Amino acid sequence: MDMSEESYINERLDDQINWYDTKSMRSQNVYKLFRGLVIILSASIPFFVGFIADFNKHWEYLVSGIGVIIVGIEGWLSITKHHENWIEYRAICETLRHEKYMYLTRTGVYDIENPFKVLVERVESIISKENLNWASLNNNESRGD
Repeated sequence: MDMSEESYINERLDDQINWYDTKSMRSQNVYKLFRGLVIILSASIPFFVGFIADFNKHWEYLVSGIGVIIVGIEGWLSITKHHENWIEYRAICETLRHEKYMYLTRTGVYDIENPFKVLVERVESIISKENLNWASLNNNESRGD
């Protein structure tokens, strides 16, 4: 199948840039939301502990519950890897953008006779490498490595 330069850039390269950009922003927002919640809940524990002696056992339950929520959020964040995904997706997005702009300006490795072939090879290599890294990471996690 022959694909034109314009089709490849629009249908493949821009699509991948947008996908990684969206996933990066989503992972960043989720990570910051829950990390901020952990900070607020952690800071509230010393505040609520001050009420335990003056009032009743309900404050002990509240402080204990906050601790359980913090542990749950931290565990969930470590499993879902939003921080790692945010950084990884952003790096790939920016690498793909870099390749696109270097190609469009015909600079660097693209300052040659037929730069389109080089663009396709480099972009597909970046995407393939990320897919292999993802598969390897998930395979290791499923085995307990």
